[in-house]
Amino acid sequence: MRKNLTIELTGLHFFANHGLFAEEQKIGNEFEVDLFVSYDPGEERIDELSETVNYASLYDLLKVEMKKPRELLETFVMELTGLLHATYPSIKKIEIALYKLNPPIATFTGKVGVRYIQEF
Repeated sequence: MRKNLTIELTGLHFFANHGLFAEEQKIGNEFEVDLFVSYDPGEERIDELSETVNYASLYDLLKVEMKKPRELLETFVMELTGLLHATYPSIKKIEIALYKLNPPIATFTGKVGVRYIQEF
């Protein structure tokens, strides 16, 4: 029987300089990230941190990548997915949503974002 365990990091907030326009790259923006990584735990019981995907390490990796500006949110989520899987080859599925909280759109209220899902 196939099993999946999902580690979730949701509602994470970052200030970063992602954006297509020079002004966005210069002044930055607020972002929100939701990250879900699933893997087969293999065991009936997990007793050691080494037997799972460490959510603190996922957060640290995400924090480092958020500091590297990209023009497109799509680029960011796709690159992050590849990096996460390279770091944790046991991951079978990654879902990441990245939201720009103050997009440069006149009179816009709300947030814009992208959601990327990849299975391995």
